[in-house]
Amino acid sequence: MGIFRTAGSALRMQRLRLDTVAHNIANANTTRTDEGGPYQRRQIVVQAADGGLPFRAAGVAGSFVRRFATALGGVQVTRMVTDEDPGPRVYEPDHPDADDEGYVQYPNVNIVVEMTNALSATRSYQANVTIIDMAKEMALKALEIGRH
Repeated sequence: MGIFRTAGSALRMQRLRLDTVAHNIANANTTRTDEGGPYQRRQIVVQAADGGLPFRAAGVAGSFVRRFATALGGVQVTRMVTDEDPGPRVYEPDHPDADDEGYVQYPNVNIVVEMTNALSATRSYQANVTIIDMAKEMALKALEIGRH
């Protein structure tokens, strides 16, 4: 059934979105990565499973497009992008990652934004679980009607 495929793709997308948010939060204070420099926030990019236009899975516009794309047949994660905006620069001359002027470049992760995204992903995940449960219930009712 199409509803199971559609809701399943949304479940996978929201799980990956929540994993990405958790990774961002876990690295919110990482001032030095293996690549050098502070951690850079990551986001997933998704598109409609039928090849629609890609969009980032965050914010109000993303929520609207995500619901619309799900109605068309699901969503698929196309790639992970790095937010290149610089994080805050804080004067901490004793920090091991301080530059010559005593400033430390911190990651561009805003904990409030990430927690909001985590809550949104969790609620979207729960909504899709409810859709799957309702579809199963309707299918069982249809089978019962067919027996009588």
